[in-house]
Amino acid sequence: MTVLSVNLNKIALLRNARGEGKPDLAAAARTCVAAGCAGITVHPRPDQRHVRPADVAELAVLTRELGVEFNIEGNPFAPAQGSYPGFIALVEQARPTQVTLVPDADAQLTSDHGFAFPDDAARLAPLVRELAPLGCRVSVFVDAGLRAFDGLHALGIRRVEIYTGPYARAWAAGNGDAALAECAACAEAAMAAGLAVNAGHDLDQTNLGPLRAAVPQLAEVSIGHALIGEALYAGLDATVRAYVDLLKQDGRRGRRP
Repeated sequence: MTVLSVNLNKIALLRNARGEGKPDLAAAARTCVAAGCAGITVHPRPDQRHVRPADVAELAVLTRELGVEFNIEGNPFAPAQGSYPGFIALVEQARPTQVTLVPDADAQLTSDHGFAFPDDAARLAPLVRELAPLGCRVSVFVDAGLRAFDGLHALGIRRVEIYTGPYARAWAAGNGDAALAECAACAEAAMAAGLAVNAGHDLDQTNLGPLRAAVPQLAEVSIGHALIGEALYAGLDATVRAYVDLLKQDGRRGRRP
């Protein structure tokens, strides 16, 4: 079954807007887990615009206590800046279940592309070797058009996360079939190379069902922006439960916007 990991970045962004401690990330994580999600995701950036190193440390402990996966996303090449210790150092301290490597520049508003293989394999290889002793499953963020996955498993990479932003935009415009087929082809190529498949970015309750129908082998979806936005109206507990229920369906449920 495909599991849900809830990204808490937007809750941290809301908290930081006041410079105080509310809303509380730990309380949000507990609510999400009680509602049935299988994991918590964060994407700490060097500018600390949302999730901060102290949050990562707290959530690392909490997710172990709750018995769910902890996924840290980020640019593996991000160095130490001020109180940000650098991405690899952050992972070394937190020891998450999964690390998702994303080619984010510091100034990017959000993730908007994946690593290119085989071109990026050589520069990622030493970083993946650093992560291996930490016990983290390594996943890499990739575009849906990618098909070149040979050799990634040998590097120590175990999953890919398909960037679903283009699919979500196409679906919203009413012409998502081609983008959906591209996601499915990407997943098939990755699985043929011995990799499991995650997906994330701009997924919501209207487009998630069709994606899962097209890629029934999806291991995990990571959802934050849409889920937190929907929770403003329906509540966090109810919204997480709705996503978990959606993932339990046969994958055909979904509605055109």
